[in-house]
Amino acid sequence: MDLKGKTVLITGANGGIGGALVNAVLDKGAAKVYAAARTITGVMTLSNRKSDRVVPLRLDITHPASVASAHEICQDVDVLINNAGVNRCTGLLEPTGMTGAEEEMKANFFGTLAMCRAFAPVLASRGGVLVNVCSILGLVNLPANGTYSASKAAVHSLIQGVRGELALRGVRVVGVYPGPVDTRMTAGQDLPKAAAELVAAEIMAGLENGNEDIFPDPMSQEVHGQLVKNAKGVEKAFAASIPAASCAAAADDGAEDPRPAASAQGA
Repeated sequence: MDLKGKTVLITGANGGIGGALVNAVLDKGAAKVYAAARTITGVMTLSNRKSDRVVPLRLDITHPASVASAHEICQDVDVLINNAGVNRCTGLLEPTGMTGAEEEMKANFFGTLAMCRAFAPVLASRGGVLVNVCSILGLVNLPANGTYSASKAAVHSLIQGVRGELALRGVRVVGVYPGPVDTRMTAGQDLPKAAAELVAAEIMAGLENGNEDIFPDPMSQEVHGQLVKNAKGVEKAFAASIPAASCAAAADDGAEDPRPAASAQGA
């Protein structure tokens, strides 16, 4: 897809990946970018730095009224990039596992689903594209991030389902499966991380090439290749790899209010 002259809505736009995506779509010639976040201080900075093509939008994808308001405002959207998400960095059986799972499912799955449902008619009327940022952990569970992995597995299934439902309505559905991304929200994780700008650039390339599934960094590409060859081996390797309690305090992707034990969108 050629983004020149298009209108794009990006959720979680004040996070590391979100900010990089705003810059990337502007560089590709987008006419307007709705830069959405729960709090828009960081988005206002993007708007002031970039141009009047950036329209800050206050949006909490976990609140139905907020999603409905965004739908009313953004009737000209050609491309929706669902990027907002949270990671509470907890194992499924840890003391905080149930709380973490509920928060992650509320944002990562139900929030993304709410945006898909709200904007499907808009995208269908414009022959648009729906992009959901998932995670490589949606394809294999990392126990240190067990609840997050489960929420992203739900997003992976969501991508497959809405792709089928929207195919006959002329909407292309794209899934993005990054590995760990180097943002302020993954500062406490001791593992290789891709630059947010690289991830955004690869997403742009995948959109231009017509890819349905985008693995935007070396780690996600390697893990995906291994999953194709030996999914059970990857599962065992991940189960034995990174110990729990490897995440430092950070914030939701697309939120400025730091919370304990949270990290960014991506793996």
